[in-house]
Amino acid sequence: MKRICAALCALLVCAGGPALADEAVEVSSPSAVLMEARTGGVLSAKAADERRAPASVTKVMTLLLAAEAVDSGSLGLDETVAASERAASMGGSQVWLEAGEEMSVSELIKCVAVASANDCAVALAERIAGSEAAFVEQMNARAGQLGLQNTHFTNCTGLFDDPEHYTSALDIAVMSRELLRHGWITDYTSIWTDSIRDGEFGLANTNKLLRSLPGCTGLKTGFTSRAGYCVAASAERDGTEYIAVIMGAESSERRNADAAALIEYGFANYATIPALESALPPVRVDAGEAESVQPELGGDGYVLVNRAAAAKAERRLDLAACVPAPVEEGQQLGTLTLTAEGETLAVIPLLASSGVARLGPGGVLLEMLSLLAACGG
Repeated sequence: MKRICAALCALLVCAGGPALADEAVEVSSPSAVLMEARTGGVLSAKAADERRAPASVTKVMTLLLAAEAVDSGSLGLDETVAASERAASMGGSQVWLEAGEEMSVSELIKCVAVASANDCAVALAERIAGSEAAFVEQMNARAGQLGLQNTHFTNCTGLFDDPEHYTSALDIAVMSRELLRHGWITDYTSIWTDSIRDGEFGLANTNKLLRSLPGCTGLKTGFTSRAGYCVAASAERDGTEYIAVIMGAESSERRNADAAALIEYGFANYATIPALESALPPVRVDAGEAESVQPELGGDGYVLVNRAAAAKAERRLDLAACVPAPVEEGQQLGTLTLTAEGETLAVIPLLASSGVARLGPGGVLLEMLSLLAACGG
């Protein structure tokens, strides 16, 4: 089973997206996924495509859009946002914003990440998109860009048990992985306790895994009567990071135990290794405006494998010596195959990093004259 899962995960480098593995870890919760964050490899899955209510785990997407707005420069962490009447009226988990109260974007993000504050989530949504409804449109558009086929949002909080508001464990893992690309977000999601309003209002993280799971960095918990207990949990150790998603657990204790079991399984049994040990040689281009083209790996350059196979991995390079022009950017030039004890771990395409146009008639003539001169010399 472990070898099958390892092969599946490694091949994700070629496929460009997560594929469902078997339920390698038994959990009592009805829906669960374990994903390695760097490669997107899925190591364990249970009803991972099943559409379920996500409760406040919805805020993973809310935080993702906020993080993207910050990193694009359209939203500043230090700028202040005045809470609207609507934001101040939200129920459930909140920090009791008053209409007109100003709070920095940094503090709003902190309140969402730590205390799951619905009022702060709506304030962020309104600042980013003008209204929560417009922000929800952005959430659904982003879900489409990420290829999330079992996700549809109707609000930015997950507070309301709307049958048209749903996602899946796999989709949450994908959006969580995207959120973790913004490395600074864990400065917020890993906070255990903090305060706002000059220390007058205390915050305590809803994610108790931060204290019980070594390396835990977040990300988001959730609960409603319809959704049950949910979590998108992340943990990093020695440069490797895993994401565990649990949906529909019967209790917070069961949710946390299942998430921890998945993550510990990942750390105990799998490792990421670099696909290459040395630089790729250039490929000569025949009749091209450039003499050669540099190949590059498809994917991010790492492969997820069973720990037992990591030390035994062998690499075979099948790369064209010469290709005719024109060469298209992204054109496949060969493959890199990783094996261990005769088993294929990954087959990674080697792609042209840039395009090379074909020489025109004048260029071909000059090349022929150059060859003739070289032969004559």
